[in-house]
Amino acid sequence: MMLESLGVNHRVCVIIPTYNNAKTLKRVVDGVLQHIDHVYVVNDGSTDATSSILTQYNDIVIINQPKNQGKGKALQAGFRQALEDGFDYAITIDSDGQHYPDDIPVFLEELSKHSEPVLLIGNRDMEQAGIPGKSSFGNRFSNFWFWFETGIRLEDTQSGYRMYPLKHLPKKLYTNKFEFEIEIIVRTAWNDVLVKNIPVKVLYDPAERVSHFRPFKDFTRISILNTVLVLITLLYIKPRNFFRKLKKKALANS
Repeated sequence: MMLESLGVNHRVCVIIPTYNNAKTLKRVVDGVLQHIDHVYVVNDGSTDATSSILTQYNDIVIINQPKNQGKGKALQAGFRQALEDGFDYAITIDSDGQHYPDDIPVFLEELSKHSEPVLLIGNRDMEQAGIPGKSSFGNRFSNFWFWFETGIRLEDTQSGYRMYPLKHLPKKLYTNKFEFEIEIIVRTAWNDVLVKNIPVKVLYDPAERVSHFRPFKDFTRISILNTVLVLITLLYIKPRNFFRKLKKKALANS
């Protein structure tokens, strides 16, 4: 009903990757179910009460990873299943409670405005009180390299609250952990899919939020990924785009 009321003609689901977020998981799942019926939870090898909480639900699809493999692997498992089930778009929302499920209609409303494929990323207010300084710095760092690699300026490239066009994502992805969310938006943009921000709310509650981001290891992985993406940009993407422009100009003048 929500999709029809907003004029959305695509099949849309929600994917919730989770790893040891038992404190907030039920609140997130219950909130999502108020807005959309098709929900996938990917339990990425949790060792807390996650499995017990998920047994309370008969109206969601649960994908169990036998051991923790990282957020990227969890998302890919969700994407594969959603594609097999015939969905066109998947909204991803973190299970740590920082995202508000009542922003789901914001994604759906924006989707209704686009006839071409679009990848939407929630734009959080990183200046609000309570946002860790390392998160703000990491986001600015990521925004700069995303712009360098794609030519697209975004205000938030690290938010996990997103809507993915499932049938227009790269067929093969190479990263497994937090850096996956950078790889997928850069390479999707390289495929000429529109990538844009939409405003969403954010809550950082240190009393209940459990972050699995490891500053040194994950920042190093992200830096290595960006080095590879920059090299591909300089050696392939920019020359490709240059020759595409020349070809279009030649066709226009012929």
